[in-house]
Amino acid sequence: MSYDYKEIVPYLLDWYDNNARILAWRENPKPYYIWISEIMLQQTRVEAVKGYFDRFITALPNIKALAEADEERLLKLWEGLGYYNRVRNLQKAAMQVSDLYDGELPTEYEKLMKLPGIGSYTAGAISSIAFGYPVPVVDGNVLRVTKRLAGSFDDIKKDKVKKELWQNLLPIIPLDRPGDFNQALMELGAMVCLPNGKPLCDKCPVMHLCKAFHEDTIDRIPVKTAPKERRKEERTILLMEYRNKFAIHKRSIKGLLAGLWELPGLEGKLNPKELRQHLHSMGYNPAEIIPMGEAKHIFSHVEWHMSGYNIKFEDEPLQPEVQDFVGKWAGRDEIIDIYSMPNAFSAFTTALREQIG
Repeated sequence: MSYDYKEIVPYLLDWYDNNARILAWRENPKPYYIWISEIMLQQTRVEAVKGYFDRFITALPNIKALAEADEERLLKLWEGLGYYNRVRNLQKAAMQVSDLYDGELPTEYEKLMKLPGIGSYTAGAISSIAFGYPVPVVDGNVLRVTKRLAGSFDDIKKDKVKKELWQNLLPIIPLDRPGDFNQALMELGAMVCLPNGKPLCDKCPVMHLCKAFHEDTIDRIPVKTAPKERRKEERTILLMEYRNKFAIHKRSIKGLLAGLWELPGLEGKLNPKELRQHLHSMGYNPAEIIPMGEAKHIFSHVEWHMSGYNIKFEDEPLQPEVQDFVGKWAGRDEIIDIYSMPNAFSAFTTALREQIG
């Protein structure tokens, strides 16, 4: 469906000038800051990112510091944002930038696209916002805004649709303000043209140009392919405690939550009697088994339904003949300050902090 997006440009920029949120990476749009913020913002709300961004930039203020950071420290700085491969790719890219470009991000869209973890969206954001190159960005907000404007029922999950939109936006980006134009589209989607059929149309600067508004199809656009049903897994999570130290385990370097620390766990949902029997069979003799409640964590393709137990030991627990069940025993401060623990375990690590904090 054809639509002349050029008409929206002046209205959008005027609205952005008067309504853009004040954000650290906008106030000081260094290429490094834009890069870090855009990676953090993928599938995460702006308000949630602000604190992470400030902490990360304070600890690792430039590409050289990022390239040389210890992995444990790097993962700890990212703790809570999820998708840990993103921060690993940030470091890989920082290493390449240090080697190939003297520690400065390349300005060209094509060169940025060759760096680990940088796709068309992130390359477009860095190129346009930090360097003033007239290249589009296409994210979920941009897709929602533009498809409503066009009254289009294209499936925004399809790569073909994203590529077509990129091509449609390319010729209409204002050469003097490409970064502002891209940010204005994203900002409009984040603040006004909201998802789930509840946009604030009366606050929209381009409402008069919006086909979905005039045709009363806002609640049906954008169209998205329904995701596949997630696999459900039951797990029993153990907060194992001995003399104010707690067992933590490092996951495999491949697969879900690769290479991260976690609380030891068992497959299936075990009741206290079953759990005690299982621990005995592994060589453990717990003094107490205290239920910590249940929790659920949703990944992109799987759901964990977890039951947690605080396992207390009076005698020193023997290392069982089970490979890597316990990687090490760590104190509260170590777990809080050093070892990165995924959000999946937050219900139980929060309880840990409250219990012994």
